[in-house]
Amino acid sequence: MLIRDALPSDEPRWRRLWDGYLAFYETTLPEDVTARTWNRLIHKSDGLFCRVAETAGEVCGFSHSVLHAGTWTTTSSCYLEDLFVAPEQRGRGVGEALIRDLAGLAKAKGWSRLYWHTRGSNAAARRVYDRFIAADDFVRYRIFFGPDAS
Repeated sequence: MLIRDALPSDEPRWRRLWDGYLAFYETTLPEDVTARTWNRLIHKSDGLFCRVAETAGEVCGFSHSVLHAGTWTTTSSCYLEDLFVAPEQRGRGVGEALIRDLAGLAKAKGWSRLYWHTRGSNAAARRVYDRFIAADDFVRYRIFFGPDAS
């Protein structure tokens, strides 16, 4: 398995995985949001970046992250916003490899932390996440603004 930065040529496979990710979370996004997301991930703009897992020459998973400053540290923090593995590749360590990759980048680049969240009911993902760290007791609040906020 190879973990690497996403390349422009990965877009067709990324889109299939992205569609699966959105379906898992029972949501849809307008095409312009998906296109802009891909563009921002590839160009690493707005702090966004994408890492992909590749097996047998095929992209089989991705992580989308946001690198940002914070008020409690002097170095950047990395928020793992999206993680998805193709259903046929699950249980083979792809998700864990994507998280280990980000943890390795964090250590190598001197980031202060790597963090993420998931639904409490996402038992399969939580089994993987619990191998890294126990969940904390924070509760998320969200206020939406604008036509494409979700």
